[in-house]
Amino acid sequence: MNKHSEHETNQGRRDALKKLAMGVGGLTTLPILGQAKAAAAAPPPAMSMPDADPQSTANWKPQFFDAHQDETLIALTELIIPATDTPGAKAALVNRYLDLRYNEETPEHQGAIIQALAWFDGRSLSVHNKPFVSLTEAQQKALLEPLAEPVNSKPEDDPGVKAFTLLKSLTIFGYYTSQIGLDEELKYEGDRLNPSFPGACTHPEHQA
Repeated sequence: MNKHSEHETNQGRRDALKKLAMGVGGLTTLPILGQAKAAAAAPPPAMSMPDADPQSTANWKPQFFDAHQDETLIALTELIIPATDTPGAKAALVNRYLDLRYNEETPEHQGAIIQALAWFDGRSLSVHNKPFVSLTEAQQKALLEPLAEPVNSKPEDDPGVKAFTLLKSLTIFGYYTSQIGLDEELKYEGDRLNPSFPGACTHPEHQA
């Protein structure tokens, strides 16, 4: 795939994810890595996204995940929502949102995300003898693509499909509740004042 085609593919996936975030279309429209079904649970309440100030960025350390898990999260979330004409999940600090969220989650949910991240490393080690973050981008995509297929019924892939489904759902929610996702992707302008509220219909054909 040439760079132009890859850009079009990434942009198509971004457009589909944007529609999903805005409640339009549905999951069946999501191509390639965005194709897996979202988690069944309703999204959590909105949380304050991490500060993107350069100084705080330099000093930031994860509270819940260890350094390797955080690197894996960054790699996975950026593959799900990559940078195109607008920034991707990495720039939106989705990994920090997830660290903040899971630092306050129940042990059951904490265990689920840790197992999900461990699965990607386990599959990567079995195929390439390297952890996921040490693979090339092409190798990472090749490992993830079968997990994003809704028709994948291979028993050996089932835990990976569930892990990818969880990460995709979390990434979409984290990205589209971030400042980058809201401002640059969804073009959210906040609550705007309507200067007038006409009291009657102005269409001539509806006038008495």
